[in-house]
Amino acid sequence: MNEGIAKLKTDIIAIGRLLWDKDLASGLNGNLSARVSNDEILLTATHTCLGLLKDNDILHMKLDGTLLEKGSVSTEKLLHTEIYKNFPDVSAVVHTHTTFTNAYFLANDKFSPTTYEAKFYIGEVQGIPQKTPSVTDAGPVVEELKRNSITVLKNHGVVAMGKDLFDGFLLIQQLEESIKVDAISRLYQVNASGAQRPAPSVQPAMHSAQPSSFGNGKKFKLFSKEQIEEIVRIVNADAQLKELGEKTKMTMDLAVQLNETGETYSFSFQNGRIAKIGNDTQAEFLITAPETVWRAVFNRQIDPFVATTQKKMNLRGDFAKISKWYSPCSRIFELWAQVPVE
Repeated sequence: MNEGIAKLKTDIIAIGRLLWDKDLASGLNGNLSARVSNDEILLTATHTCLGLLKDNDILHMKLDGTLLEKGSVSTEKLLHTEIYKNFPDVSAVVHTHTTFTNAYFLANDKFSPTTYEAKFYIGEVQGIPQKTPSVTDAGPVVEELKRNSITVLKNHGVVAMGKDLFDGFLLIQQLEESIKVDAISRLYQVNASGAQRPAPSVQPAMHSAQPSSFGNGKKFKLFSKEQIEEIVRIVNADAQLKELGEKTKMTMDLAVQLNETGETYSFSFQNGRIAKIGNDTQAEFLITAPETVWRAVFNRQIDPFVATTQKKMNLRGDFAKISKWYSPCSRIFELWAQVPVE
């Protein structure tokens, strides 16, 4: 066994134990994998306990399903291999059957967290219908993972991907803890007479953005001058953003850049209002992303804050500083939905 594979097996064993110790795995449920190379991965074997993994419980295989060592690989090999095929930058996949998450998604189709940390790191999590014990069609999972690095297979479990196994662990732990908080908060809402108070309001779902108010639903060319000008018009005309910007004193320079072309637009904000636009790549904050991600952001399929924390987008600048303007920035991103792209 070469040194790289030995290290990955050690990491898988450690994360399996961590999931077990944190009650995020039980019995013989769940499976873990890590990328070895472009077309090879390590994947836990079938009928293994994530809390008691050994080296021979983790099998070396190719993405086409060919095993490179003896054993019986997890029945979820299709789920894992399809994720790696579709996301070349992903190096690890974590799949478990978490208790509170599974219970929540038996009764709900999506989860919108209310605590700020969860909004940043997981955002809205969507449930995917699952009708078989193992995944036989990974297509819906892959499509949802383009939007968010964690998703839930209803009646089954949760799957997360990341640059390493600890990334996946953190996403799964964050979702489980957020759902616990949601459940406990609902208990606190029961008044003395036993009547259930209304559930706390949440922000509108990412998928339910309102159509453009411009041009009867017109769509704009991505990063076109027309698109940027329409964004400025809508942002500066919004009364809610004006109030939030003045209240938080949102004054900064923010630039957005398209990876493929390097095309950049910068916005100078003064108390939430865009006072000037330009092409300054040295703005205090610079957000860069590939075309597919920007298109999803402008069409409100991806939350920009979540995309940044999950590394789908790259932010240059002090994240802690920009996060103090979370409320006005969130409003800006909502307004982007009124300027959808082709």
